[in-house]
Amino acid sequence: MADVVIVGGGVVGMGLGMILARDGHTVSMLERDAEPAPGDPDAAWGRWDRKGVTQFRLAHFFLARYRQILEEELPETAAAIEADGGLRLNPLRGIPDAVSGGFREGDERYELLSGRRAVVERSVASMVERSPGLSLRRGVAVEGLLRGPDVMAGIPHVTGVRTSDGEEVRADLVVDCSGRRSALPTWLEALGTRGPDEQADDSGFIYLGRHFHSRDGQMPFALGPLLQNYGSISVLTLPADNETWSVTLVARSGDRAMLGLKDVERWEGVVRSLPTVAHWIDGDPIEDRIMTITKIEDRHRDLRPGGVPVATGIAAVADAWACTNPSVGRGASIGMLHAQTLRNTLRDVGPDRPVELSEAFAVATAATVEPWYRATLAFDRHRLAEMAAIAEGVVYDPGDPLYEMTNALAVASGRDPDVLRGFLDIVGVLDLPNNVMARPGMFEKVIEYGADWRAQEPIGPTRDELVAMANA
Repeated sequence: MADVVIVGGGVVGMGLGMILARDGHTVSMLERDAEPAPGDPDAAWGRWDRKGVTQFRLAHFFLARYRQILEEELPETAAAIEADGGLRLNPLRGIPDAVSGGFREGDERYELLSGRRAVVERSVASMVERSPGLSLRRGVAVEGLLRGPDVMAGIPHVTGVRTSDGEEVRADLVVDCSGRRSALPTWLEALGTRGPDEQADDSGFIYLGRHFHSRDGQMPFALGPLLQNYGSISVLTLPADNETWSVTLVARSGDRAMLGLKDVERWEGVVRSLPTVAHWIDGDPIEDRIMTITKIEDRHRDLRPGGVPVATGIAAVADAWACTNPSVGRGASIGMLHAQTLRNTLRDVGPDRPVELSEAFAVATAATVEPWYRATLAFDRHRLAEMAAIAEGVVYDPGDPLYEMTNALAVASGRDPDVLRGFLDIVGVLDLPNNVMARPGMFEKVIEYGADWRAQEPIGPTRDELVAMANA
Protein backbone atom coordinates (compact mmCIF):
# COMPACT_ATOMS: atom_id res chain seq x y z
CA MET A 1 0.00 0.00 0.00
CA ALA A 2 1.10 3.59 -0.65
CA ASP A 3 1.34 6.97 1.01
CA VAL A 4 -0.73 9.29 -1.18
CA VAL A 5 -1.01 13.08 -1.04
CA ILE A 6 -4.12 14.60 -2.63
CA VAL A 7 -3.99 18.32 -3.38
CA GLY A 8 -7.51 19.72 -3.09
CA GLY A 9 -10.41 18.86 -0.83
CA GLY A 10 -13.50 19.40 -2.95
CA VAL A 11 -16.30 16.91 -3.59
CA VAL A 12 -14.28 14.72 -5.96
CA GLY A 13 -11.01 15.08 -4.04
CA MET A 14 -12.67 13.88 -0.83
CA GLY A 15 -14.42 11.07 -2.69
CA LEU A 16 -11.11 9.94 -4.16
CA GLY A 17 -9.45 10.13 -0.75
CA MET A 18 -12.08 7.90 0.84
CA ILE A 19 -11.94 5.39 -2.02
CA LEU A 20 -8.16 5.11 -1.80
CA ALA A 21 -8.20 4.87 2.01
CA ARG A 22 -10.69 2.00 1.78
CA ASP A 23 -8.20 0.20 -0.42
CA GLY A 24 -5.63 0.44 2.38
CA HIS A 25 -3.62 3.44 1.22
CA THR A 26 -2.62 6.13 3.71
CA VAL A 27 -4.04 9.37 2.31
CA SER A 28 -3.19 12.94 3.26
CA MET A 29 -5.42 15.62 1.75
CA LEU A 30 -4.29 19.25 1.65
CA GLU A 31 -6.94 21.91 1.07
CA ARG A 32 -6.03 25.58 0.57
CA ASP A 33 -9.28 27.00 2.01
CA ALA A 34 -9.03 27.11 5.79
CA GLU A 35 -12.64 27.15 6.98
CA PRO A 36 -13.91 23.73 8.12
CA ALA A 37 -17.17 22.27 6.94
CA PRO A 38 -20.11 23.54 9.05
CA GLY A 39 -22.16 21.22 11.21
CA ASP A 40 -25.45 21.45 9.31
CA PRO A 41 -26.78 22.11 5.80
CA ASP A 42 -28.18 25.58 6.56
CA ALA A 43 -24.82 26.79 7.80
CA ALA A 44 -23.09 25.21 4.81
CA TRP A 45 -25.20 27.21 2.41
CA GLY A 46 -25.37 30.41 4.43
CA ARG A 47 -21.94 30.81 5.97
CA TRP A 48 -19.32 28.44 4.56
CA ASP A 49 -16.56 30.43 2.87
CA ARG A 50 -14.94 28.49 0.01
CA LYS A 51 -12.98 31.12 -1.87
CA GLY A 52 -11.16 28.46 -3.87
CA VAL A 53 -14.37 27.33 -5.60
CA THR A 54 -15.72 30.06 -7.88
CA GLN A 55 -19.02 28.28 -8.51
CA PHE A 56 -19.58 27.20 -4.89
CA ARG A 57 -23.01 28.86 -4.58
CA LEU A 58 -24.04 28.67 -8.20
CA ALA A 59 -26.33 26.06 -9.69
CA HIS A 60 -25.16 22.45 -9.33
CA PHE A 61 -26.60 19.09 -10.22
CA PHE A 62 -25.28 15.62 -9.43
CA LEU A 63 -26.23 13.09 -12.07
CA ALA A 64 -27.11 9.41 -11.89
CA ARG A 65 -23.51 8.25 -12.42
CA TYR A 66 -22.39 10.18 -9.33
CA ARG A 67 -25.08 8.49 -7.23
CA GLN A 68 -24.21 5.10 -8.70
CA ILE A 69 -20.51 5.44 -7.87
CA LEU A 70 -21.24 6.64 -4.34
CA GLU A 71 -23.53 3.71 -3.65
CA GLU A 72 -20.96 1.27 -5.06
CA GLU A 73 -17.94 2.73 -3.30
CA LEU A 74 -19.11 4.94 -0.43
CA PRO A 75 -22.67 4.02 0.57
CA GLU A 76 -22.38 5.80 3.91
CA THR A 77 -21.61 9.03 2.06
CA ALA A 78 -24.70 8.65 -0.11
CA ALA A 79 -26.71 8.11 3.07
CA ALA A 80 -25.17 11.25 4.62
CA ILE A 81 -26.18 13.38 1.62
CA GLU A 82 -29.72 12.06 1.84
CA ALA A 83 -29.83 12.63 5.62
CA ASP A 84 -28.82 16.25 5.01
CA GLY A 85 -31.85 16.71 2.79
CA GLY A 86 -30.34 15.62 -0.53
CA LEU A 87 -32.92 14.96 -3.22
CA ARG A 88 -33.45 11.48 -4.64
CA LEU A 89 -35.11 11.74 -8.00
CA ASN A 90 -35.73 9.39 -10.91
CA PRO A 91 -36.67 11.43 -14.01
CA LEU A 92 -38.59 8.49 -15.47
CA ARG A 93 -41.07 8.67 -12.59
CA GLY A 94 -42.20 12.09 -13.77
CA ILE A 95 -42.67 11.13 -17.41
CA PRO A 96 -46.14 9.90 -18.52
CA ASP A 97 -46.36 6.19 -19.24
CA ALA A 98 -47.49 7.01 -22.76
CA VAL A 99 -44.01 8.39 -23.38
CA SER A 100 -41.88 6.20 -21.10
CA GLY A 101 -43.69 2.92 -21.72
CA GLY A 102 -44.01 2.52 -17.94
CA PHE A 103 -41.32 1.80 -15.38
CA ARG A 104 -39.17 -1.19 -16.35
CA GLU A 105 -36.67 -3.44 -14.65
CA GLY A 106 -33.35 -1.63 -14.66
CA ASP A 107 -34.86 1.84 -14.70
CA GLU A 108 -33.65 2.39 -11.16
CA ARG A 109 -30.26 3.19 -12.70
CA TYR A 110 -31.57 6.65 -13.63
CA GLU A 111 -32.08 7.64 -10.01
CA LEU A 112 -29.95 10.57 -8.93
CA LEU A 113 -29.01 12.07 -5.58
CA SER A 114 -28.46 15.79 -5.75
CA GLY A 115 -28.33 19.05 -3.86
CA ARG A 116 -26.70 22.44 -3.74
CA ARG A 117 -22.92 22.23 -3.98
CA ALA A 118 -22.26 23.60 -0.49
CA VAL A 119 -24.70 21.16 1.11
CA VAL A 120 -23.42 18.10 -0.75
CA GLU A 121 -19.80 19.02 -0.01
CA ARG A 122 -20.62 19.39 3.69
CA SER A 123 -22.16 15.92 3.71
CA VAL A 124 -19.13 14.40 2.00
CA ALA A 125 -16.79 16.20 4.42
CA SER A 126 -18.66 14.79 7.39
CA MET A 127 -17.75 11.28 6.22
CA VAL A 128 -14.09 12.14 5.57
CA GLU A 129 -13.74 12.87 9.28
CA ARG A 130 -14.78 9.27 10.02
CA SER A 131 -12.55 7.58 7.44
CA PRO A 132 -9.61 5.55 8.84
CA GLY A 133 -6.37 6.10 6.99
CA LEU A 134 -7.46 9.50 5.68
CA SER A 135 -6.57 12.94 7.01
CA LEU A 136 -7.80 16.27 5.66
CA ARG A 137 -5.80 19.37 6.56
CA ARG A 138 -7.49 22.64 5.72
CA GLY A 139 -5.70 25.95 5.32
CA VAL A 140 -2.65 24.25 3.77
CA ALA A 141 -1.62 25.68 0.41
CA VAL A 142 0.70 23.71 -1.85
CA GLU A 143 3.39 25.84 -3.46
CA GLY A 144 5.39 23.21 -5.33
CA LEU A 145 6.47 19.62 -5.84
CA LEU A 146 9.40 17.74 -4.32
CA ARG A 147 11.80 15.99 -6.66
CA GLY A 148 13.58 12.77 -5.82
CA PRO A 149 15.98 10.58 -7.81
CA ASP A 150 14.81 10.14 -11.39
CA VAL A 151 13.40 6.71 -12.25
CA MET A 152 13.36 7.54 -15.97
CA ALA A 153 16.33 9.31 -17.51
CA GLY A 154 15.81 13.06 -17.68
CA ILE A 155 12.23 12.87 -16.32
CA PRO A 156 11.61 14.35 -12.85
CA HIS A 157 10.20 12.00 -10.24
CA VAL A 158 7.83 13.61 -7.74
CA THR A 159 8.20 12.46 -4.13
CA GLY A 160 5.83 14.86 -2.37
CA VAL A 161 4.79 18.49 -2.08
CA ARG A 162 6.04 21.64 -0.45
CA THR A 163 3.52 23.88 1.31
CA SER A 164 3.48 27.67 1.50
CA ASP A 165 4.85 27.35 5.05
CA GLY A 166 7.87 25.45 3.79
CA GLU A 167 6.68 22.08 5.09
CA GLU A 168 7.66 19.06 3.02
CA VAL A 169 5.03 16.33 2.79
CA ARG A 170 6.47 13.12 1.35
CA ALA A 171 4.43 10.66 -0.67
CA ASP A 172 4.68 7.68 -2.99
CA LEU A 173 2.13 9.37 -5.25
CA VAL A 174 0.89 12.95 -5.50
CA VAL A 175 -2.58 13.44 -6.98
CA ASP A 176 -3.62 16.88 -8.17
CA CYS A 177 -7.32 17.27 -7.51
CA SER A 178 -7.28 21.03 -7.06
CA GLY A 179 -9.83 21.74 -9.76
CA ARG A 180 -10.08 24.34 -12.48
CA ARG A 181 -7.55 26.62 -10.81
CA SER A 182 -4.84 23.97 -10.59
CA ALA A 183 -1.29 25.33 -10.67
CA LEU A 184 0.14 22.02 -11.90
CA PRO A 185 1.92 23.45 -14.99
CA THR A 186 3.73 25.99 -12.80
CA TRP A 187 4.78 23.31 -10.31
CA LEU A 188 6.10 21.10 -13.09
CA GLU A 189 8.03 23.89 -14.76
CA ALA A 190 9.68 24.66 -11.41
CA LEU A 191 11.06 21.11 -11.44
CA GLY A 192 12.84 21.88 -14.71
CA THR A 193 10.56 19.80 -16.91
CA ARG A 194 8.24 20.70 -19.74
CA GLY A 195 4.68 21.32 -18.71
CA PRO A 196 1.75 19.21 -19.83
CA ASP A 197 0.41 19.61 -23.34
CA GLU A 198 -2.45 21.97 -22.53
CA GLN A 199 -5.40 23.03 -24.65
CA ALA A 200 -7.44 25.82 -23.09
CA ASP A 201 -10.09 28.27 -24.28
CA ASP A 202 -12.94 30.28 -22.82
CA SER A 203 -16.02 28.07 -22.94
CA GLY A 204 -17.94 31.07 -24.27
CA PHE A 205 -20.92 30.91 -21.92
CA ILE A 206 -22.26 33.16 -19.18
CA TYR A 207 -24.51 31.85 -16.40
CA LEU A 208 -27.13 33.98 -14.67
CA GLY A 209 -28.98 32.15 -11.92
CA ARG A 210 -30.96 32.27 -8.73
CA HIS A 211 -32.01 29.76 -6.07
CA PHE A 212 -35.52 29.43 -4.68
CA HIS A 213 -37.19 27.79 -1.68
CA SER A 214 -40.59 26.14 -1.90
CA ARG A 215 -43.55 27.95 -0.36
CA ASP A 216 -45.66 24.82 0.07
CA GLY A 217 -43.15 21.99 0.37
CA GLN A 218 -43.60 20.98 -3.27
CA MET A 219 -41.02 21.04 -6.06
CA PRO A 220 -41.99 22.64 -9.39
CA PHE A 221 -43.34 20.19 -11.94
CA ALA A 222 -40.95 19.51 -14.83
CA LEU A 223 -42.53 20.27 -18.20
CA GLY A 224 -39.36 19.41 -20.08
CA PRO A 225 -35.76 18.33 -19.57
CA LEU A 226 -33.60 20.07 -16.99
CA LEU A 227 -31.63 21.81 -19.75
CA GLN A 228 -33.81 23.40 -22.41
CA ASN A 229 -32.80 25.50 -25.39
CA TYR A 230 -34.79 28.60 -26.23
CA GLY A 231 -33.15 29.95 -29.34
CA SER A 232 -30.14 32.06 -28.45
CA ILE A 233 -30.35 31.24 -24.72
CA SER A 234 -30.76 28.07 -22.68
CA VAL A 235 -32.32 27.56 -19.28
CA LEU A 236 -31.42 25.15 -16.48
CA THR A 237 -34.03 24.18 -13.88
CA LEU A 238 -32.34 22.07 -11.23
CA PRO A 239 -34.09 20.52 -8.21
CA ALA A 240 -31.91 20.51 -5.10
CA ASP A 241 -31.89 19.69 -1.39
CA ASN A 242 -34.32 20.69 1.36
CA GLU A 243 -37.10 21.93 -0.92
CA THR A 244 -34.84 24.25 -2.91
CA TRP A 245 -34.03 24.55 -6.57
CA SER A 246 -32.20 26.81 -9.00
CA VAL A 247 -33.09 28.51 -12.26
CA THR A 248 -30.24 29.59 -14.52
CA LEU A 249 -30.24 31.36 -17.86
CA VAL A 250 -27.28 30.45 -20.06
CA ALA A 251 -26.23 32.96 -22.68
CA ARG A 252 -23.28 33.37 -25.01
CA SER A 253 -20.70 35.51 -23.25
CA GLY A 254 -20.14 37.51 -26.43
CA ASP A 255 -23.84 38.30 -26.74
CA ARG A 256 -23.86 41.84 -25.33
CA ALA A 257 -27.60 42.13 -25.85
CA MET A 258 -28.06 39.66 -23.01
CA LEU A 259 -25.99 41.51 -20.41
CA GLY A 260 -29.15 43.18 -19.15
CA LEU A 261 -30.19 39.83 -17.67
CA LYS A 262 -27.98 40.62 -14.66
CA ASP A 263 -30.90 42.80 -13.53
CA VAL A 264 -33.43 40.90 -11.39
CA GLU A 265 -36.57 42.32 -13.04
CA ARG A 266 -35.30 41.74 -16.56
CA TRP A 267 -34.14 38.22 -15.65
CA GLU A 268 -37.55 37.41 -14.17
CA GLY A 269 -39.31 38.85 -17.21
CA VAL A 270 -37.39 36.55 -19.53
CA VAL A 271 -37.97 33.47 -17.38
CA ARG A 272 -41.69 34.28 -17.21
CA SER A 273 -41.76 34.34 -21.01
CA LEU A 274 -40.50 30.76 -21.30
CA PRO A 275 -43.66 28.61 -21.21
CA THR A 276 -42.18 25.39 -19.85
CA VAL A 277 -40.19 26.98 -17.03
CA ALA A 278 -42.05 30.15 -15.99
CA HIS A 279 -43.52 28.46 -12.91
CA TRP A 280 -40.05 27.58 -11.61
CA ILE A 281 -39.69 31.07 -10.13
CA ASP A 282 -42.90 30.75 -8.11
CA GLY A 283 -40.93 30.32 -4.90
CA ASP A 284 -39.14 32.43 -2.34
CA PRO A 285 -35.82 33.69 -3.76
CA ILE A 286 -32.84 32.74 -1.62
CA GLU A 287 -30.58 35.41 -3.13
CA ASP A 288 -31.53 39.07 -3.57
CA ARG A 289 -29.57 39.32 -6.82
CA ILE A 290 -28.71 37.35 -9.93
CA MET A 291 -25.65 35.18 -9.38
CA THR A 292 -23.39 35.39 -12.41
CA ILE A 293 -20.32 33.54 -13.60
CA THR A 294 -18.42 33.79 -16.86
CA LYS A 295 -14.96 33.15 -18.29
CA ILE A 296 -15.15 29.44 -17.48
CA GLU A 297 -12.46 27.62 -19.40
CA ASP A 298 -12.55 24.44 -21.38
CA ARG A 299 -9.19 22.84 -20.62
CA HIS A 300 -7.42 19.56 -21.27
CA ARG A 301 -3.99 18.55 -19.96
CA ASP A 302 -1.96 15.68 -21.36
CA LEU A 303 0.71 14.66 -18.84
CA ARG A 304 2.22 12.23 -21.37
CA PRO A 305 2.63 14.24 -24.59
CA GLY A 306 4.09 12.03 -27.26
CA GLY A 307 3.77 9.07 -24.90
CA VAL A 308 6.49 10.38 -22.56
CA PRO A 309 5.54 11.51 -19.04
CA VAL A 310 6.33 15.09 -18.04
CA ALA A 311 7.03 13.62 -14.59
CA THR A 312 6.49 10.40 -12.68
CA GLY A 313 4.94 10.11 -9.24
CA ILE A 314 2.22 12.63 -10.14
CA ALA A 315 -1.34 12.23 -11.46
CA ALA A 316 -4.08 14.74 -12.27
CA VAL A 317 -7.71 13.83 -11.66
CA ALA A 318 -11.05 15.40 -12.59
CA ASP A 319 -11.03 19.16 -13.35
CA ALA A 320 -7.26 19.39 -12.73
CA TRP A 321 -6.94 17.05 -15.73
CA ALA A 322 -9.77 18.34 -17.94
CA CYS A 323 -12.81 20.56 -17.48
CA THR A 324 -15.61 21.91 -19.64
CA ASN A 325 -18.62 24.19 -19.56
CA PRO A 326 -20.71 22.93 -16.61
CA SER A 327 -24.21 23.40 -18.09
CA VAL A 328 -24.71 19.66 -18.66
CA GLY A 329 -23.75 18.90 -15.04
CA ARG A 330 -21.24 16.14 -15.77
CA GLY A 331 -18.34 17.40 -13.64
CA ALA A 332 -18.84 15.39 -10.45
CA SER A 333 -19.81 12.24 -12.33
CA ILE A 334 -16.82 12.37 -14.66
CA GLY A 335 -14.60 13.29 -11.71
CA MET A 336 -15.67 10.31 -9.63
CA LEU A 337 -15.36 8.03 -12.67
CA HIS A 338 -11.79 9.29 -12.97
CA ALA A 339 -11.26 8.64 -9.26
CA GLN A 340 -12.38 5.05 -9.74
CA THR A 341 -10.06 4.77 -12.73
CA LEU A 342 -7.06 5.82 -10.62
CA ARG A 343 -7.99 3.42 -7.83
CA ASN A 344 -8.36 0.55 -10.28
CA THR A 345 -5.04 1.39 -11.90
CA LEU A 346 -3.31 1.39 -8.52
CA ARG A 347 -4.68 -2.09 -7.86
CA ASP A 348 -2.92 -3.32 -11.00
CA VAL A 349 0.22 -1.17 -10.94
CA GLY A 350 1.49 0.16 -7.64
CA PRO A 351 3.37 3.44 -7.17
CA ASP A 352 6.56 1.42 -6.68
CA ARG A 353 6.48 1.09 -10.50
CA PRO A 354 6.01 4.79 -11.33
CA VAL A 355 6.80 4.63 -15.04
CA GLU A 356 4.34 1.81 -15.60
CA LEU A 357 1.78 3.54 -13.40
CA SER A 358 1.98 6.72 -15.46
CA GLU A 359 1.39 4.82 -18.67
CA ALA A 360 -1.36 2.59 -17.28
CA PHE A 361 -3.29 5.52 -15.83
CA ALA A 362 -3.03 7.45 -19.09
CA VAL A 363 -4.32 4.45 -21.05
CA ALA A 364 -7.17 3.89 -18.59
CA THR A 365 -8.08 7.59 -18.61
CA ALA A 366 -8.20 7.60 -22.41
CA ALA A 367 -10.52 4.59 -22.38
CA THR A 368 -12.93 5.53 -19.59
CA VAL A 369 -12.96 9.31 -19.08
CA GLU A 370 -11.56 11.00 -22.18
CA PRO A 371 -14.57 10.08 -24.36
CA TRP A 372 -16.88 11.92 -21.95
CA TYR A 373 -14.72 15.02 -22.11
CA ARG A 374 -14.62 14.95 -25.91
CA ALA A 375 -18.37 14.37 -26.23
CA THR A 376 -19.13 17.23 -23.84
CA LEU A 377 -16.76 19.58 -25.63
CA ALA A 378 -18.27 18.77 -29.04
CA PHE A 379 -21.79 19.35 -27.71
CA ASP A 380 -20.79 22.70 -26.20
CA ARG A 381 -18.99 23.94 -29.32
CA HIS A 382 -22.02 23.21 -31.48
CA ARG A 383 -24.42 24.84 -29.04
CA LEU A 384 -22.30 27.98 -28.80
CA ALA A 385 -22.13 28.29 -32.59
CA GLU A 386 -25.84 27.61 -32.85
CA MET A 387 -26.63 30.40 -30.36
CA ALA A 388 -24.48 32.82 -32.35
CA ALA A 389 -26.22 31.88 -35.60
CA ILE A 390 -29.67 32.38 -34.10
CA ALA A 391 -28.65 35.80 -32.78
CA GLU A 392 -27.54 36.73 -36.31
CA GLY A 393 -30.77 35.40 -37.83
CA VAL A 394 -29.19 32.60 -39.83
CA VAL A 395 -29.63 28.83 -39.82
CA TYR A 396 -26.83 26.87 -38.18
CA ASP A 397 -25.92 23.97 -40.44
CA PRO A 398 -22.37 22.73 -39.80
CA GLY A 399 -22.75 19.66 -41.97
CA ASP A 400 -21.73 17.48 -39.03
CA PRO A 401 -23.58 14.15 -38.73
CA LEU A 402 -22.90 14.17 -34.98
CA TYR A 403 -24.78 17.45 -34.60
CA GLU A 404 -27.68 16.10 -36.66
CA MET A 405 -27.89 12.88 -34.64
CA THR A 406 -27.67 14.67 -31.31
CA ASN A 407 -30.68 16.81 -32.16
CA ALA A 408 -32.58 13.91 -33.69
CA LEU A 409 -31.95 11.84 -30.56
CA ALA A 410 -33.34 14.59 -28.32
CA VAL A 411 -36.56 14.82 -30.34
CA ALA A 412 -36.93 11.05 -30.72
CA SER A 413 -36.55 10.59 -26.95
CA GLY A 414 -40.01 12.09 -26.53
CA ARG A 415 -41.52 9.66 -29.01
CA ASP A 416 -40.04 6.24 -28.25
CA PRO A 417 -39.38 4.58 -24.85
CA ASP A 418 -36.15 2.90 -25.95
CA VAL A 419 -34.71 6.11 -27.36
CA LEU A 420 -35.79 7.89 -24.17
CA ARG A 421 -33.72 5.48 -22.09
CA GLY A 422 -30.75 5.86 -24.39
CA PHE A 423 -31.05 9.61 -24.05
CA LEU A 424 -31.17 9.33 -20.24
CA ASP A 425 -28.14 7.03 -20.27
CA ILE A 426 -26.17 9.75 -22.03
CA VAL A 427 -27.54 12.59 -19.89
CA GLY A 428 -26.80 10.67 -16.70
CA VAL A 429 -23.22 9.75 -17.77
CA LEU A 430 -24.23 6.10 -17.67
CA ASP A 431 -23.31 5.20 -21.24
CA LEU A 432 -21.46 6.97 -24.03
CA PRO A 433 -23.32 8.28 -27.09
CA ASN A 434 -21.50 5.88 -29.44
CA ASN A 435 -22.50 2.90 -27.31
CA VAL A 436 -26.10 4.06 -27.14
CA MET A 437 -26.34 4.53 -30.89
CA ALA A 438 -24.81 1.08 -31.45
CA ARG A 439 -27.65 -0.66 -29.60
CA PRO A 440 -29.81 -2.88 -31.86
CA GLY A 441 -32.43 -0.78 -33.62
CA MET A 442 -31.42 2.50 -31.93
CA PHE A 443 -30.07 4.25 -35.01
CA GLU A 444 -33.15 3.32 -37.01
CA LYS A 445 -35.49 4.59 -34.29
CA VAL A 446 -33.64 7.87 -33.93
CA ILE A 447 -33.95 8.42 -37.68
CA GLU A 448 -37.61 7.38 -37.73
CA TYR A 449 -38.71 9.52 -34.80
CA GLY A 450 -36.25 12.38 -34.87
CA ALA A 451 -35.33 13.11 -38.48
CA ASP A 452 -37.78 16.02 -38.54
CA TRP A 453 -36.06 17.83 -35.68
CA ARG A 454 -35.48 20.97 -37.75
CA ALA A 455 -39.22 21.19 -38.44
CA GLN A 456 -40.09 21.51 -34.75
CA GLU A 457 -41.90 24.77 -34.09
CA PRO A 458 -39.96 26.97 -31.64
CA ILE A 459 -41.72 28.05 -28.49
CA GLY A 460 -41.06 31.06 -26.33
CA PRO A 461 -40.01 34.56 -27.36
CA THR A 462 -38.40 35.44 -30.66
CA ARG A 463 -34.85 36.77 -30.68
CA ASP A 464 -36.15 40.34 -31.03
CA GLU A 465 -38.56 39.88 -28.13
CA LEU A 466 -35.79 38.37 -26.01
CA VAL A 467 -33.47 41.31 -26.70
CA ALA A 468 -36.24 43.76 -25.87
CA MET A 469 -36.95 42.09 -22.51
CA ALA A 470 -33.25 41.89 -21.63
CA ASN A 471 -32.89 45.63 -22.19
CA ALA A 472 -36.28 46.92 -21.05
